[in-house]
Amino acid sequence: MDKITTCLWFDDQAEEAAAFYTGIFPDSRVVEVARYTEAGPREPGSVMTVTFELAGRRFVGLNGGPEFTFSEAISLQVDCADQAEVDDLWARLTADGGAEGPCGWVRDKYGLSWQIVPRRMTELLSSPDRARVADAMRAMLGMKKLDIAALEAAYDGRSAS
Repeated sequence: MDKITTCLWFDDQAEEAAAFYTGIFPDSRVVEVARYTEAGPREPGSVMTVTFELAGRRFVGLNGGPEFTFSEAISLQVDCADQAEVDDLWARLTADGGAEGPCGWVRDKYGLSWQIVPRRMTELLSSPDRARVADAMRAMLGMKKLDIAALEAAYDGRSAS
């Protein structure tokens, strides 16, 4: 068991969300479902928590009620190997009510924010050539879904075709 586990507060969609997320990421699974008892505070037998793993990392989804909702103050960042992975995750996480955000951010249908980050962008932005980094950063700031070819073109001082 991880010493620190991220707990995600849902109204009553924790089990549905866990199934959605584990269907997107490889090496993912639902580990355990715990239910409320007669002690409450919610309906006995209804799902209280869902423990699940995404790409080997453990999370707990809590059906705590409508009092709290997600905000962009916390997000899950996904390291993507290539543009195909960026495109796939972007499409799946924005499906059925998700929303595109700026600079590689997306909000899924449950309101949880994700940063879909191509590994190549991280490499470009960590270059010691500050002028080229600034060009790539300016390009990134104008994007929603990150485009590796356009980021590389900006970094190299040319426009993407």
